[in-house]
Amino acid sequence: MSLFSKLFGGGKPKPEPEAEAEVYEGFRIIPTPQSESDGYRLGARIEKEIDGEVKVHHLLRADVIRSLEEAQAFSIRKAKQVIDEQGERIFR
Repeated sequence: MSLFSKLFGGGKPKPEPEAEAEVYEGFRIIPTPQSESDGYRLGARIEKEIDGEVKVHHLLRADVIRSLEEAQAFSIRKAKQVIDEQGERIFR
């Protein structure tokens, strides 16, 4: 990637096409791994409707996995872990 691309925003990783959502403990998890030069960075969108409003938390990890399918699976697993540890506090 050229220096100019990095300076002017061309270096921002693009999320992969949205995968199938999974519902866990009342939260909706959508894996959103981002393409990197050496694989896919783990990422997920965690949503939950609270008092009639959909709250959203974007999870992005430094972990990089080579395969898109594995990155999606690990993203869901990590999102479940965050939900188990923090519950609705992730939206604060």
